[in-house]
Amino acid sequence: MDGGTDARRINIYALEDFAGMRAAGRLAAEALDMIVPHVQPGITTAALDRLCHQFVLDHGATPAPLNYRGYPKSICTSINHVVCHGIPGERRLEEGDILNIDVTVILNGWHGDTSRMFVAGTPSTRARKLLDVTHEALMRGVRAVRPGATLGDIGHVIQAFVESQRFSVVRDFCGHGIGRRFHEPPNVLHFGRPGEGPVLRPGMFFTIEPMVNAGRPEVKVLDDGWTAVTRDRSLSAQFEHMVGVTEDGCEVFTYSPAGLHKPPYTSAPTRQPA
Repeated sequence: MDGGTDARRINIYALEDFAGMRAAGRLAAEALDMIVPHVQPGITTAALDRLCHQFVLDHGATPAPLNYRGYPKSICTSINHVVCHGIPGERRLEEGDILNIDVTVILNGWHGDTSRMFVAGTPSTRARKLLDVTHEALMRGVRAVRPGATLGDIGHVIQAFVESQRFSVVRDFCGHGIGRRFHEPPNVLHFGRPGEGPVLRPGMFFTIEPMVNAGRPEVKVLDDGWTAVTRDRSLSAQFEHMVGVTEDGCEVFTYSPAGLHKPPYTSAPTRQPA
């Protein structure tokens, strides 16, 4: 259970800091709730970016990705075989496209980071299973968060489930610590062995955001320096929650207030996932 150098650099936040993260996480989730009816065949990803950008500004926050390390837009839109960090542009969604929309806001100095999968029209059977498996993998990771557990425990439960469903976990990208900074220690791997890595302590804030490929796990980054795609051009999916470790488990800051946790999305609220 040796956390190593990374463990010594992890911020432990105070109980009163949970309120700031709760508000930022809720706003990020509300942005994804807002965009649900707009994700239809024919819309451009640039239009989705503009809608989210304005929503965030209208709620007294700023979009964290915009100009972060040179990133040119306010959200990430990753379609089909794009694993993550897809840049919004003039590409129009087509019937059956799946895409991840990743939103991070800065509200009163706190970061709220979350992403969900969306479908333009009706997904293929293969895509539907990929979305279901990826969301379940995320939730299994969330349920593994408690004081005394390790980051390796989280990665292990995600990897074991994904591979049992004959999909693969991306190794090249990971979750991360978060709070008053967008990215900070620790790195949260979505694969691993039980008992390894830093031990979880109350007051740790981080994201869990497994990227799952329908084919092999290898990815490559395109010439724009951001867009990561599957090397075998297989479909990829990702869901992301931001959590805080509590005295007896964890608080998820980014549940959908409208109950829109995974596709197919409807206007009727559903209960929070167990």
